Formats: sequence, C-alpha cells, structure tokens
Amino acid sequence: MRRSAALLLLLLRSLLLTLLLSGHSPGGRCSAECSCGRSHFSCSVSSLGECTCIPEQWRCDGDNDCGDHSDEDGCMLPTCSPLDFHCDNGKCVRRSWVCDGDNDCEDDSDEQDCPPRECEEDEFQCQNGYCIRSLWHCDGDNDCGDNSDEQCDMRKCSDKEFRCSDGSCIAEHWYCDGDADCKDSSDEDNCPSDVLVATCSVEEFQCSYGRCILDIYHCDGDDDCGDWSDESDCASHQPCRSLEFMCSSGMCINAGWRCDGEFDCDDQSDESNCTSSMCTVDQFRCATGRCVRLSWRCDGEDDCSDHSDEDGCEKTGGPPAATPCASDQFQCGNGRCIGQRKVCNQVDDCGDASDEQPHQDCRRRSPEGSCDHQNGGCSQKCQLVRALVQCSCHTGYRLLEDTRTCQDVDECAEEGYCSQGCTNSQGGFRCWCVQGYELRPDRRSCKALGPEPVLLFANRIDIRQVLPHRSEYTLLLNNLENAIALDFHHQEELVFWSDVTLDRIMKANLNGSNVEEVVSTGLESPGGLAIDWIHDKLFWTDSGTSRIEVSNLDGSHRKVLLWQDMEKPRAIALHPMEGKIYWTDWGNTPRIEFSDMDGSGRRVIADTALYWPNGLTIDYASQRLYWVDAKHHVIERSQLDGSDRRAVISHGLPHPFAITVFEDSLYWTDWHTKSINSANKFTGKNQEVVRSKLHFPMDIHTLHPQRQPAGGRNRCGSNNGGCSHLCLPSNTSFSCACPTGFRKLDQHRCADGLDKFLLFARRTDIRRISLDTAERADHVVPLAHVRNAVALDWDASQGEGGAEGGYIYWTDVTTDAISRALWDGSRQEVVVDTSLESPAGLAIDWVTNKIYWTDAGTDRIEVSNTDGSMRTVLVWENLDRPRDIVVDPVGGFMYWTDWGASPKIERAGMDALDRRVIVSSNLTWPNGLAVDYETQRLYWADAGVKTIEFGNFDGSGRQVLIGSQLPHPFGLTVHQDRLYWTDWQSKSIQSADKLTGLDRHTLAQNLENLMDIHMFHRLRQTVSNPCSVNNGGCSHLCLLAPPPRGSSCACPTGINLQPDRKTCSPGMSRFLIFARRTDIRMVSLDIPYFADVVLAVNTSMKNTIAIGVDPREGKVYWSDSTLKRISRADFSGEEQEDIITTGLVTTDGLAVDAEGQKIFWTDTGTNRIEVANLDGSMRKVLVWRNLDSPRAIALYHQMGYLYWTDWGEQAKLERSAMDGSGRVVLIRDNLGWPNGLAIDTAGAQLLWADAHTERIEVSDLDGQQRRTLVAPVQHPYGLTLLGPHIYWTDWQSRSVHRADKTSGSEGITVRANLPGLMDIQAVDRERPLGPDRCGPTNGGCSHLCLPRPDGTSCACPTGVLLKADGFSCEQRPESYLLFSNRVSLRRISLDTDDRTDVHLDVPQLHNVISLDYDSVDGKVYYTDVTLDVIRRANLDGSGMETVVSQGLKTTDGLAVDWVSRNMYWTDTGRNTIEVARLDGSCRKVLVNNSLDEPRAIAVFPSKGFLFWTDWGNIAKIERSHLDGSERKVLINTDLGWPNGLTLDYDTRRIFWVDAHLDRIESSDLNGKLRQILVSPVSHPFALTQSDRWIYWTDWQTKSIQRVDKHTGRSKETVLANVEGLMDIIVVSPNRQTGTNLCAVNNGGCTHLCFSRTSSLVCSCPDQPDGRPCSTISGYMPTVPSSSSSSSSGSSSGSSSPSVPTEPPHRPSSVNCTNTAPAGEGRDDCLNSVVTAPHGGGLHVSYVIGGVLSILAILVLIAALIIYRHKKSKFADPGLSNLTYSNPSYRTSTQEVKIEASQRPPIYNQLRYKKEVVVDGGYREKLPLVEGVCLLSADDLYWDDLRQVRLPRPLVVGGADGETEQLLLQEEEGAESECSSLAPPPPAPPLTPPQSHTHHHHSDWPSNESRV
Repeated sequence: MRRSAALLLLLLRSLLLTLLLSGHSPGGRCSAECSCGRSHFSCSVSSLGECTCIPEQWRCDGDNDCGDHSDEDGCMLPTCSPLDFHCDNGKCVRRSWVCDGDNDCEDDSDEQDCPPRECEEDEFQCQNGYCIRSLWHCDGDNDCGDNSDEQCDMRKCSDKEFRCSDGSCIAEHWYCDGDADCKDSSDEDNCPSDVLVATCSVEEFQCSYGRCILDIYHCDGDDDCGDWSDESDCASHQPCRSLEFMCSSGMCINAGWRCDGEFDCDDQSDESNCTSSMCTVDQFRCATGRCVRLSWRCDGEDDCSDHSDEDGCEKTGGPPAATPCASDQFQCGNGRCIGQRKVCNQVDDCGDASDEQPHQDCRRRSPEGSCDHQNGGCSQKCQLVRALVQCSCHTGYRLLEDTRTCQDVDECAEEGYCSQGCTNSQGGFRCWCVQGYELRPDRRSCKALGPEPVLLFANRIDIRQVLPHRSEYTLLLNNLENAIALDFHHQEELVFWSDVTLDRIMKANLNGSNVEEVVSTGLESPGGLAIDWIHDKLFWTDSGTSRIEVSNLDGSHRKVLLWQDMEKPRAIALHPMEGKIYWTDWGNTPRIEFSDMDGSGRRVIADTALYWPNGLTIDYASQRLYWVDAKHHVIERSQLDGSDRRAVISHGLPHPFAITVFEDSLYWTDWHTKSINSANKFTGKNQEVVRSKLHFPMDIHTLHPQRQPAGGRNRCGSNNGGCSHLCLPSNTSFSCACPTGFRKLDQHRCADGLDKFLLFARRTDIRRISLDTAERADHVVPLAHVRNAVALDWDASQGEGGAEGGYIYWTDVTTDAISRALWDGSRQEVVVDTSLESPAGLAIDWVTNKIYWTDAGTDRIEVSNTDGSMRTVLVWENLDRPRDIVVDPVGGFMYWTDWGASPKIERAGMDALDRRVIVSSNLTWPNGLAVDYETQRLYWADAGVKTIEFGNFDGSGRQVLIGSQLPHPFGLTVHQDRLYWTDWQSKSIQSADKLTGLDRHTLAQNLENLMDIHMFHRLRQTVSNPCSVNNGGCSHLCLLAPPPRGSSCACPTGINLQPDRKTCSPGMSRFLIFARRTDIRMVSLDIPYFADVVLAVNTSMKNTIAIGVDPREGKVYWSDSTLKRISRADFSGEEQEDIITTGLVTTDGLAVDAEGQKIFWTDTGTNRIEVANLDGSMRKVLVWRNLDSPRAIALYHQMGYLYWTDWGEQAKLERSAMDGSGRVVLIRDNLGWPNGLAIDTAGAQLLWADAHTERIEVSDLDGQQRRTLVAPVQHPYGLTLLGPHIYWTDWQSRSVHRADKTSGSEGITVRANLPGLMDIQAVDRERPLGPDRCGPTNGGCSHLCLPRPDGTSCACPTGVLLKADGFSCEQRPESYLLFSNRVSLRRISLDTDDRTDVHLDVPQLHNVISLDYDSVDGKVYYTDVTLDVIRRANLDGSGMETVVSQGLKTTDGLAVDWVSRNMYWTDTGRNTIEVARLDGSCRKVLVNNSLDEPRAIAVFPSKGFLFWTDWGNIAKIERSHLDGSERKVLINTDLGWPNGLTLDYDTRRIFWVDAHLDRIESSDLNGKLRQILVSPVSHPFALTQSDRWIYWTDWQTKSIQRVDKHTGRSKETVLANVEGLMDIIVVSPNRQTGTNLCAVNNGGCTHLCFSRTSSLVCSCPDQPDGRPCSTISGYMPTVPSSSSSSSSGSSSGSSSPSVPTEPPHRPSSVNCTNTAPAGEGRDDCLNSVVTAPHGGGLHVSYVIGGVLSILAILVLIAALIIYRHKKSKFADPGLSNLTYSNPSYRTSTQEVKIEASQRPPIYNQLRYKKEVVVDGGYREKLPLVEGVCLLSADDLYWDDLRQVRLPRPLVVGGADGETEQLLLQEEEGAESECSSLAPPPPAPPLTPPQSHTHHHHSDWPSNESRV
C-alpha cells in the first residue's frame, strides 16, 4: 500500500519549509509573484495561487497567523514538557516514542540518528532503519516509506511481450494495434502509416472506431459498439420506458436529465433544442444552463465552471475574503486572518482595530498572571506570550473552551486515523488490523497478506489485468463482444463476466482457459455481477428485465430473487459473511438498497441526492459501502446501513462507472477519460491515474484473497442446508429456495416439474410464467438460436419424464423453421426447416400427434407428424396470408384466420375437406384464435378493430367480449374460466373472465415483442379416434375428420393416393429435381399443385451445383464444389455415398448416361471433362485441351454425342463423341454465359440458356437453325425439358419457371422465393430408356466402353495405355510422376499426353512431405510430419503400414536404396540422418554432427554414395558413403535454401533446386562442373529426373513444371493449380537399375549392409534387437543358450567374437530376421550366413557339420589375411576390407572425423595423366552428343578395381560373378559416355551372373546407364 496521506503532506511541508528558509518558494513562484517587504514574512502559497504577508515579528510567536502554520514550522519553542521530545517541526511527542521505528513526529525527526535496528531473518532492512517483511520487498508497494524496498531490477519481458519505454511489458500483439497500451504510448510510436484498417464482412457492421460487430446488432437498441455508433442514424429504435428520454443514438436516459445543462446522451442530443434548463427544486441553474446541487450555492467553490453559483453571495463586509480562516485564527472585519492570541492584546493587528475594543469584549488581564503561580491555571502546559498566560496541551490532548483544561483526544473518532481498527487511550491510541492484514511500519496503515494485488477490469472487447503499483499490464481474455460486469472466485480460480451484446454470462479460468457459458437465455442487459465465494452462488442484475437473479456457479437452479419495485438495477455487491446483498437502481427513483441474500429484509439505505449510481463496492475490513454516481460526479461512502454518508471525492470525476477498494485505496474506471484512477479511501487525496487510454473500461475488481476473506461461516454447511435445490443465506441462518416457477413441497424440497404455466413467445426467446407459485415471475426457457419466434403450441403427453414430460413447439419466421423441445428446454431439435417462408400459425393435434401450420409466405396450410415426417400440403388454394390456426381433435375441425385482402376466419375438417368461411365481416387483422371446449366457443382477437370476440364453432352467435383498452392484441388462449392474451403496444400479458370480459389483470408488463401465448397444463381430455387402431388403415398419414368420416388417409407431398384411398404410391413418377446449394429439392408433376420437397439426405451440403438423375436405378447424383466431391443417393435420400472425392475443383456440369451406366462431368477448376462408371470407378479424362471454363453438359447416348458449353473468354458450345473424339465447335457467336444445356431427342433440338444475353435459345443438333425461344429471362442457370415444356432456374428471380418448348409461350412460375437455385433436371420414370449401345458384353472392352456416332470405342482409366488389341488396358502406367501435396499422393502418367493427376487411394494422410518408391516390391514410402511417422503402402492404397513411428521430429527427406533394401531419411528436428531396413527394423543413426537443418536426400546404390542438402546457417550439399563414412562437402558456396535433390544416374550428375536463389543447378558427383540450369524459378521445393527432363514442384506458382535437363529450355507446366505441393519422384523401370555387393543375401551381413565403391560394410543397429549382430560378412556369432539367455552379457568363456553394440536409446523388440517380409528380412539378413552351433544333445551329423564350418571359417580368415597382405602394396584398406567399424565423429567439436587413406600407385598414375594442362587450363569436361563426360578421382577407382579380385570364399553364392558383372556395367557405362577420350582396356571374360534372389525383374539391365 502506498505511503499514508499524512506522511506525504509532512514531507511536502518540510520541502516547502526548506525552500522558504532558503529564501525561495516552491518552484520559484513566490519569489516572482509574492514580494513581501523586509519587515514581513511570506506565507506558503495557497491552493488558489494567492500569497499572504504577515509582520516578521509574528514569525515563531506560537500563533497560527498564516493559517497553514507555515509561520510556525521549524520554530524551536520551549513548549514541550521534560517528558516529551521536541520534534523538528515543533510538535511534542512522548520521549519513549523516540527511536521506536514509528514516525510519530510526522517529519521523521524522532527516528533520526538512532542506533541501527537489527531486522529478523524474514525481514527486509529499509534504508531509513525500518524492518518490513521480506515478502514485501519488490512487490510494487512503498512499505518502507522511503521507497528503498522497491529499488528493484526491471522485469524481463518474454518473447511474446513488447517492452515499453518505461520498462513495462505488454502483449506483443498490442504493438501498433491502434490502442495505447503502454502508459507512455510507446507501443504506438513509429508504427507504419499503412496499417490496414480492419474491414468488416457483409454480415457485420463497422463501429465508428473500426471494430466489427454482427449486423443484427445494428439498430437493436443496445450499445454494442460501446460508443453508440451502432445505434446512430437508425430509422427506428426500441422505445424507451415511461419517464425516460430517448437520445438520437437510441440510448435511454432519465427524462429529468433532458435540458439540465449536462450532456448525458452520448451524442449530446439531450441538450439540443433547449430553451432553458429544467432544474429540479433541489438544484441550482448555472448561467450556462447546467444544474448543480442547491447546497453547492455560495459554498466558495466554482461548481458551475463560470462562478455563477458564487455570484451574489452575501459578504461579511469589506473586500471579499479569499479563503475562510483556520479554526485557530481570528477573521478581521476586513477579511484578514490573524492568530487568536493577537486578539485583545492592545495592538491593532488587523489594521482596522476589529481585533481590539470597542469591537471586541476585551477584559484586562491580571498583571499578576504567571506560569509560576499554580501553573498559570493550566492543567498541562503553560507559557507566557507577551506577558500573558497561554495554556497548551501535551500530544494526544486538546484544550477546552475554558482555555485552561486539557482533554484526551479520541483519535479513533476521526476516520482515517487508523487504516482499520483503532483503540483509544489517555493521550494516545493504538491501530490494529483485521485477520489477513498486518500493520505497516508507520503503525497506522494495514497491508494485506498474500500475493500482490491485481486490478481485474472489463474493457468491453477484452478483460485485462494491471498491477496498481507498477506498470505491468497483461491480457486475460480477448475477442469478446461487449464485456461489462465481472467478478471472480479466488478459491476456484474462476472469472465471471457478462456480455450485453451476446446477452450471456460467461466464465473462464483465471489463466484465460476453458471459456464456458453459464447463463445464455433470458438476459437483456446484465450490467451487474457478484460472486458469493462462501456459498458458491452467482448473483446478477439485469436492467432490461428489471430483476436480480441468483443461480449456482454453473448457472443451474436459476431463480428470480427480486423483481418487484425494480426499475434499472445496475451495480451489485455481496457481503456473504453477513448474508447481505447490496445493489444500485438508477431508474426514475435512483436508490441504493440491500436485503438478505435470500431476498428477505429488503430496505432502502440511500435514495436522496442520487442520480446515476453506477459502481458499488464493500470494504469488508472497515465495514463501509462505497459507490460512484456518474451523473452526480461523486464518490461517496457510508456505513453498511446507510448511515454516516459522506462524499469522498466530489471533483474531477467526469463519468465514473465502477469502483473497487483495497487496503487504503479506491480504484475506479471512468468512461470519459477511459482510465483507471486511484485515491485515498478516507480523504480522496493522492489521486493518481493507474492506467489511461483504455478502450472502454467497465467493471473493475481487485483480485486478491483478502477481497474474498475465507473466515466467513458457510450457513448452508456441507450438505447444502438439506435443500434439494438452492440454499440461500440470510442474516443469521439460511432458507431453501426453488428455481423460478417451481413449487415448494416442504421446507427443503422442490417439485421436479411444473404442472401449469403460461407459455408465451417474445421473438428472441420463449418464456413461461408458472401458475404453481404465487410469485408470477417469468422465466426464459433455455433454448438456442431463437431469432424470431411467433407461433406456439404444446403437448404434455409427449416426451420423456412421465408426469414431468411434455414438448413445446414454436415457429421462427427468421430461420423459417418449426422446432420443438421439452418444456425445460432440453432435447431441442428442428422439426421442419425446408420450404417455409413465414410460418405464422401452429397447432398440435395431441390425439394423433400431428403438427398443423400456416405459411403466409407460401399461402399454404400443411401437416406432418410431430417429428416432421410425412409432410403434406392440405390447403393451397384461395389463401391470402393465413395467420393463426387451431385444431379441435374432439370435433375433427381446424380453424384459421386469413389476413389478406378479404380478412376472414375459415373452418375445415382436419383432413382439409368441408372447407367453409365462418366469419368474414368486420375483420381487419384477425390474430389469435382459441377453442373453448367447455362453452363450445371460438375466441379471436383482432388488432385492427382492437377487440376480442367469440362465436360458436360455425361462426354464429358472434359477440364482442372486450372492446376497450386493447391497443394491439396478438396471441390468445383460454384456460378454465380465464382468457389470456398478449398485447404488442402495451407490452403486457393480461387476463380476463372468459364469459364477461371483466376482472382484468395484468400478469406481466414491460415485455417487448410479445407474440403467441398458450397455457401448458396436464389435464387435456382423452379422445378416442379411428386413427389409434392400425393407423386408421392408412399406409402413411391418418388425419382426423368430423363425423361421419372420422378420419381420412393422406400421402406425403407429391405422392398420389391410390384408388383404395388408403395406400400411397411408392414415389413420384414425373417430377423436377433441382439443386439449391445447401439442399436438393423435388417438385412433383403428378399432383395439381407445385410444392417442393427436400431430398432427405443424411449428409451436409455446402455448395451443390450440378445434378444428374439415373431413372433406371432411381438415384440422384450431385456435385458439391465446396466439399469437392460427387455423391449420390436414391430418391428417398437413403443409400447416400460419395463416388468421386479426389481431383475435383469446381464441378459445374454433370450428366448421367442412364443407358450406358456412366457419369460425365465438367470441371471449370481443372478445365477438364471426365467420365467414370456410376460408382466412380475407371475414371478417365476425355477432354482437356483448349477448355476455358466448361459448364453445362448433355448426352445423347443413342447418337453417341457429348455436348457442353464453355463460357471462358471465347464462349462457345461444343460437341464430340462420347469418347472425346471428333470434337467440333457448334456455336461460337453471340454467346455470353451459356449456362443450362438440354437435348430434345424427340424434336432433335439443342436448347441452352444464356445468362448474359438473357435468353433461352434453340438450334438443331448440329448448331444450325438457331433461334430465340424465350426472351428476356433475368439470369437463367439450369435448363431441362419434359414433355411439351422446358423448365429453368433463375438466380435473380429465385424461381423455377416453365414455358412451352416449341413456342416459348405459356410461361409460369413453378416455385418462387428459392435463393441459391442451381442445376435442374426433369424426370419421367415411366418413360422407357433406350438400349445400351455397348451391349451386355461391354463392347468387348476390359474397362470403359464409350459410344461414338459410328459405333463404340474402348478406353482405359486416366494414364493407362490401351493395348494393341484395342480392347484391353495395361494394369498401370509404366512411367509416371509420383508427388505429394500434404494431404494426398498423386500420379501423372508419362505414358499418355493428358498429364492428368490421379489420386492414390492411400488413407490417413495428414502432412506428407517427402516420398520415394521401391520398384522391387511396388511400394511407395512417405513421411508424415504431423504424425511424425514413416509409412509405406501399395500404389492402390492397400497394405498401408507404419514402418517408423518413434523418435521422429521433422522428416523432410526420404530415400530408398532399392538394392540393399534400406531406407534413409533426414530429420530436421533432430538434425540427424538415419537408416533402417525397409520394414523399419535395424535402425541406425549415420550422421548427427555438423548438421543444421538437413533436407533432401538421395542415394546412388551402385556407386555406394549418399547425398543430402543442408540449408542451415551455412547451406551446403554433402556426400558420403552409404554407411556415413568418407563424408565430404561438395558445395557450400553460392547456396541459399537447397530444397530438392535428385540424381541423374545416366549422366552421373546432381541436380538441386534453390528456393532462396530461385534457380535449379547441377554438378557432377564431386560437386565440380557446376552449372545453372534454370533461373529464375519462383519457389521450387522438390525435383526429379526422367529421360531428358527435369521435373520440379513450385510452391508459389502451385504447379509442376519441367525443362530439358541439358539446355534448361523447353519449359512447360505439367500440372497447375495444386495447393501444398511437396515432394516429387519418377517411377520408371529405367530409374531404379544397377546393383552392388549387398544385392545378394544382404552381402552376408546379419543386419545392415552398406555397399561402397568396391566393398561392403556390415553394421549393427543402434538398438540391439535380441539377435547377435556381426560386422563380419558371412559370420554369425554363437547364439546364447537358453540357460544363459536371460543374462545381460555373453559368457566369459566364449571364444566367439563379441558383438559391438551401443548404449540403448529406446526399447526395441524388432528382430531384423524374424519380422522382416520376404525379400527384406530373412533373405536379406540371414541367407547363407554360417551360424555357430549351440544347444545340447546334438546329432553327430550336426557336430561334424559344425566342425567343418569352423574349419571353413578358419580357412576364410587365413585367406583374408593373405589377401590383405598382398593387396596392401597398392590398395587402400578402405576399399577392400569388408569389415568396417562405425564412422568416427568428434562430438566435442561437432565436426566429422574423416581419416585420410592411402591411394594406390595406379591412382597416382591416372591422376597424373588427368592433370595434363591444355591451353593453360585444367581439362575436366568434354562435350558429348547428349550429356556430359565426367572424369574425377572417384570415377577412376573403377580401373583399379578391375585389378582387384576378391577371394571366392569371401562371398557365398557366386558373388564373384556378381562383382564382375558390376565392374562390367561400370566399364560399359564409361565406354558409352566417354568413348571420345580413351577406350578402356578390354575386360577379361566373365562368367554369367546368377539371377537375383530377391529381385522380380528377369531382364536385369546389363548397362547402368541404359535408359
């Protein structure tokens, strides 16, 4: 807490005194303005800037002559007793108080020069000697008094924070957001001037300051923007209440504030057009017209701002006094102030002698008077002043009026002397603190124990936190709509707030997480909120509903607590320890009230001098109530009972809104200054601005445990007081309460349901008034998405819950839906939501469970089951705006009102027969209808003639029941002997006697937008009916009817009733079916009226455009351009399935070939026309060239023609054969937007609709004889024909139209008011289809058979070639591109020229980055960085499996070694390169040093090389052997972001893309001969090579492109408009060729085999897999016996070599041998490996075999030694040794340790030959016909290898021939590439190589460079 006010004043006084004594006034002001003479003393400057001069002899005379004691400050007067200490400021304090740590002198002079006090271990030593708690150090509070405890280091801002210039931290996203969040506004300095202003969507309204709100909140009467800009310029506003004035903005204020001189409206409209201010009797009108308090008149303060309240005030004579004199001064007649001691001293001190006789009654003092004689008569201190006795008192006493006697001063009586508690004593006092607080070192103020306090405040659009003692300012919740009130629950760590725009009460954790709705219904303006932290209750005020409500913290058991005599309750505060609730009400009679928390004991505590009491808070420590008045501009306080009321601050408060208190400070928000301010809670001084430039500061609370003291008693105990629902505390106990409307069964229990309640609609909500209780408070049924409820009804017999069940039904004319829910709001569901336009009337047949409703938009009366099924139209003719409807199941009749040109009331049977008008005269707006069975009467209300009438059921006996005081009746119902109705204009619900119309009562008032009303009860009579038995014999609907029929059968809309009058036809025969974006509808042509029925598909539709029909199978097909799929379902909506889900962008046209069972479609996004079987299989692109937005499509199967429209830049109408051949443009002139297309096969005509030329045209099938059929049409889209008519949809008219197909005449509107109309088709299921031209044998085709004009043709799926026989297709493309785009894998065939991408059906793709292919097993491998896995699958999507699932972070690169059966990958997250077998086993880290974001990776199995790119801080391309050894940086200059990497195995070059330098480059395998192939390219990511082409993916252009790999020319776009393109590879039989030493039997290795240039390396995985591993080829160590298998190590006596392993990193149970698939596992790891014998009881043959094996091994070892010895003369050991250890890395330096190896002599010779200088340069490259001849040191190794022959025993299974085969391939490759240089020596004859045991290709290429 800040330093006390007194201490601050004394410090300031000392400063002033010092300046005065030095001859200067503060700031030099007095020296400039106050110039007193030499013999005069200058007093301190007053608050008004005035100066006072007194004679110098009055200085230090013990008399207060200046009035502020400045003439006595610092004077050393001998007035202190020997027992007192004389302070520097002249004050006397007890000597025992010196050096006690308390500032008793108030100038700290009693604590100076004191011996230092030693503080305890848990205390902090202040510089002034005080000791404070260590916890108070650096808490933002000046506890020491000298601020030495707050000399702290500045807090560091986090990465997500911005540091202000003053050192404070704010959220980073607040920087340059337009709001000054730093105190010094430094977060808005140097911001770019072109910051984009937020633009609002079409469904939003933009406030004046830029914020966007929903458009529905515009002009709704609520201040949703916060500045009323959403309510300005509104044509109409919600009306204000009586005694209120409506501002131009729509805001409502007290009518008495109109023209009072003060701007109360936000737009100042309350002070416009005022002739004079209308002030009340207790107000004074200023000259400006402003009204101020009458008591402020002549109080010496300028309250009017123009001094008019002080003009004309009476004066005492003489010049007006500047300020009144102090209490110990005398005011002279001339207004001068002198000290009291100078009166009657026989000296004219006033100057006018008014201080002496005869003006004063001066008595002569006894000359004998002396302090020596009986202490001068003084009870304590005596001194002589100018020979006169003057008595004074010790500290803590005051002098009585007799000027002799001293009396003890009761310091505790002066509020603010102590912060909290005070105990008085003789001559002193003692301050103390309540529990949870501790005295500060000043021994007067209290500091709260616990964490640092935080100010929590609502800022409309967010909730923020600020530390009051420092500049830390943080965000708690953002993206709010209009947060007004808030409170918190400290123990539960929850924050609650109200949103007056959403009309919700929300809650969240105090860390901002878990935002939830608490109360979501029945709120209008919840402006106040309070939490009972002891009993866990939520209280709130609502000025819209004029209520105070309570609920549990989760919003359950909600109860209206107080509602009577409420106007506009605003602020609310709780005192749970006392069981009290306090609130303000700023209605017409502003007041502050309190009651017990159960609503009892209500009492007004303040109702005078209140205008706009906004904020309210309780100081629990001092038991005080504080509030702010925004109109009065004052902060006041009182006792909790309202007594001792006084103003704390009455100036400088423009518009205070909310207030909170903590310790000795008040904090409040101000709307006008948009700031948070603080002041001392006792004096109102020390005002400071805590935070300014806020958005819209609203409610505020201090977040601290002591603001919710835990010491209060929970009156309800642990068992909720035994209450079944609510337990509410009262003054001394508690009471059980029930939710609003629920009956109380006994003292503790409430009923579980309601028996009878009045149900009424109020547009945005549905409410009930329970008649089970006497409180009659309305309660909002908790329903969601109620926008404009009009009609209501109910059925108590439906639903679950037995006696407590029952449904309520309502219509909504905004959402055009009929919904229902249980009476308590649960189980809400939409019953009917299609083909409704204005459902204004609703009635429930509770006997047969039917819904009847009227629709004033469609002019229909319809019926359905109560669940919305089996809907049918009952009445559609001669209706003109039908309104209300009621049914009489007892009599079998229904009644409805009609608002049309001829208002009337009609009646018909509930089956729509026997229709007749019963009332047709004297009607205007017949609204409500009600049936009274008891009196057999029909009641109705007419808002036009303003009456309520009744008559008999046939219309006879008509009488007016109520004909007066009915402004606008709307809803009407009858129950028992009462009639109830709603009234729009009086905003009330009223009732009267149903027989007389008398005894009128108002049940509820001040309710806007009242609609229908019904009485819910459980006493409806049971009615026997014929439909109850076997549904009346009806197949579908059984409808009641009057006798004698009793009932009738009916069919769903569009279906005819068969002649038996009981059974319905199975479905529609002739109908229209059309798409409407979000649904598909059908209009039957079998019935005499047009009614659309929604296809009940169990799936969502977003943007359904095209539609097609298969009448043979009874299915409808549609395309959705948002969901990007083609789906189908049967005509009942069942059997829905998606048939095409990939490769679609915008499918605008769709046609079904019912004869050939094919589906054709156009795609304007891909510019293709495709075909597939009806199930989506065998998909093929038919047309792809020269298409520019193809749209409509039509088929003529018998002629074999395909027609389509194209409305690109050159609109046209084209035709081709149905196989895409024979393409011809039919029409290209005078076309704009050719949308719809239809073929009239009977008339041999082609029809199309053009939305640009606004006409429908026709021609023959060749495009000739063109003519206009219908014109103008507004915006036609879909077109179809059936019989003699054409039908089309129109966007602009939102209608379906019909006309004659020959003449275009006889046009009618089939259906109107249908927004979003798209394609349309006409169906006649009875018309026979023609034959399938492909016949039963599919035309002999293996796949697709497509008709042509001259026959049929066979076709293959996209990318697959048709075989030479012309009938069958290849299984798959031979060569193709395979690429990923994060969520899909696709291929583009290189065998065909359509370049169409085909999706691979691989499931569960999330974020695929890299991929590769294994041609041996035909599997694709890919990485998914979302799941952090490596997976593989077959190309048809089957067999998907995860091969690596752990230890991955970001696998950006992947490469498959198809020879050694290994896969390699880079991990950018872990900066590693790893390898594993293709099944994920035998995993090993190869490279983990000196890597910084490795990306792409590629392998060269036949040369044993591994290449990768690294685009870290130093971008580079590196190479190593496949085992990670011999690592070498190839390129590290002129690189940016080397993304993709690929190898050209033919020319032996590396190609890579650089996404930073935007180019594609290449080099040889050593990084030499570097060339730029293409530059610039936009943003390449990955690349691959095939034949003469380089292909790459580009992020920016979203395309796949290619160029010639030799020249960089011939650039083409292969595929465009593909989002998220990632990796790309080529799959081709010529791509993965070659072999190496690991190809056969895994090179004899047990686990991993890595081929090198002329050798191989066996290696072990990082994690042992439980099987012995050997690094020696062909050797398998002994497997431990079963008896010792459990031990962790091998037997010490074993002579077999140990297996080198590394420490385990993660558990692994993978067995490289046992778990691997064929071709990878057993064959790769163990074939031909010699296994050591083990076990006991072996057969003698095994013993002999084992001995021979051991001998063979020994011979092998000996041969190896001899061989190495012979070879060591010229060979590099690294080239011939088959046993290699892991590469050596120095982890400490993060560098790769590459050991230099000795080169053979022949290498030196060749090197010498190579370095021949030609023309002064180094020759490295010679041009060839195609490609580049590459010579390097590594290339020449092969010449050396020809001289090396491996001993045959080393490799089992003919590996010698395999090696020779490899050498021969390389030799031939060199010859083919470099034949112009020097032919190699002829190779020795080789034996034929053995076949590969695990490769499936029998014709393995003999040349590695063969293509």
